[in-house]
Amino acid sequence: MDYESIPTTVFTPIEYGTVGLTEVEAIERYGDDSVEVYHTQFQPLEWMYDKTVAEGKRTAYVKVIVNKADNERVIGFHLCSPNAGEVTQGVGIGFKCGMTK
Repeated sequence: MDYESIPTTVFTPIEYGTVGLTEVEAIERYGDDSVEVYHTQFQPLEWMYDKTVAEGKRTAYVKVIVNKADNERVIGFHLCSPNAGEVTQGVGIGFKCGMTK
């Protein structure tokens, strides 16, 4: 059983989804020179027109960890946003198929 490829979600008010390695695990396994980490923040569609919170205060976060030595193959994916469970399930399929950045 390949436990690293199982998409996992923590169902809190803002969900957290993950599949693959953490940044620390990736560096331990592949070395610091072979690992590249990408971060970004975005505003989910369901928050775009929510007037109950000040504009710009609500953002979601995603981190993608890739192995540069293997054609930038994704070795870790982490998402904190609404519906992260559903998004992480979809990413898990590509992850298992060896998706690249």
